[in-house]
Amino acid sequence: MTDKITRLNTTQGDFESALAKLLAWDDSVDHQVNESVRHILHEVKTRGDAAVLEFTEKFDRLKVGSMAELEMGQDRLQAALAAIPQDQREALEKAAERVRDYHERQNQQSWQYQDEDGTVLGQKVTPLDRAGLYVPGGKAAYPSSVLMNAIPAKVAGVGELIMVVPTPDGVVNDMVLAAAAIAGVDRVFALGGAQAVGALAYGTETVPAVDKIVGPGNIFVATAKREVFGVVGIDMIAGPSEILVICDGKTDPDWIAMDLFSQAEHDEQAQSILVSPDADFLDAVEASINKLLPTMEREDIIRTSMTGRGALIHVADLKEAAEVSNRIAPEHLELSVEDPQTMLEDIRHAGAIFMGRYTAEALGDYCAGPNHVLPTSGTARFSSPLGVYDFQKRSSLIGFTPEGADRMGRVASVLARGEGLTAHARSAEYRIKD
Repeated sequence: MTDKITRLNTTQGDFESALAKLLAWDDSVDHQVNESVRHILHEVKTRGDAAVLEFTEKFDRLKVGSMAELEMGQDRLQAALAAIPQDQREALEKAAERVRDYHERQNQQSWQYQDEDGTVLGQKVTPLDRAGLYVPGGKAAYPSSVLMNAIPAKVAGVGELIMVVPTPDGVVNDMVLAAAAIAGVDRVFALGGAQAVGALAYGTETVPAVDKIVGPGNIFVATAKREVFGVVGIDMIAGPSEILVICDGKTDPDWIAMDLFSQAEHDEQAQSILVSPDADFLDAVEASINKLLPTMEREDIIRTSMTGRGALIHVADLKEAAEVSNRIAPEHLELSVEDPQTMLEDIRHAGAIFMGRYTAEALGDYCAGPNHVLPTSGTARFSSPLGVYDFQKRSSLIGFTPEGADRMGRVASVLARGEGLTAHARSAEYRIKD
């Protein structure tokens, strides 16, 4: 590599500021993008199908006579499943099986209990009526994203799952449709961009309005999701992909270099960081990076990512490595160490934690089982991976007995009068025994 990867050491005086500069990522939306998205959303909201058809012709170069032509029925999904090579079908089915098995363990149940007065308290867990799944199309095809977003929704019991996927110039990806068939997607529309987000959020004559929109997309999709939040729920606003590897220096440096590449190849803004107490190992990994980079199909993207946002960080020991990791709160964290289970105790913030030398992050992207939709840009400090719980909502249950209404009514009366809300107080007092 002509440009060097950033090297940091926790002993340097400006480490904190240098790290902050490395992590900085501007997610501010371009004013022009914002205005364009707002215009598209307004048109879809007020004009429905007609606006969606116009924007689909304009942006995807796809002219059709009606929205019905943009819906791909179950027969089309099954045809795609039959058309893909057998090894692809088997891989999708195996991945789906593992993703489903993992997420079924997340399923929450309603619960109730009684207090000493016989008052019933509890929580009712209810799946969303309808969810929308955005899947990138065109050159980018992500059947794994279909599985990761659709399967938790179906496990949660979502009544209807609507998928939108753009098909620029009419190009349809059979593997994406096959994944939709395997995951149990109910309806699929060949729509993309902000217009697809608007159709899902507001509903049109053909596309039903959903309760929540999930799935990745470009800047227009992300901006549209941000705009419609509140009208519908969204999963998250995702930043560039990230990986942080903590290594004790005993893993093959070629393995670590390729693990760093696995995220760097996503795009130029992706971030790959290696943290180790072994300075010689950092040198060895850098040598592996320089050796392996020319062999990569996405060499230019990886090079830009590694030199612009990548880093090799030297720490005193694994304890300090965990502290640095918690400061970064990475999307993907590899613990490439002898005893990852013990080290896990020191890890507080990470989207997904990959434990041991043989656990490549790439396995988590496709077939390990846990979800690959993860919090980025440090939001793992307060956010979690996409899961079944994202497609369920909870209602509190409260049912007082006469005895409970008497006892707690006296408490409510005092508190309500203390707040000057006498109707509240009297409402409770009516249930108090004389």
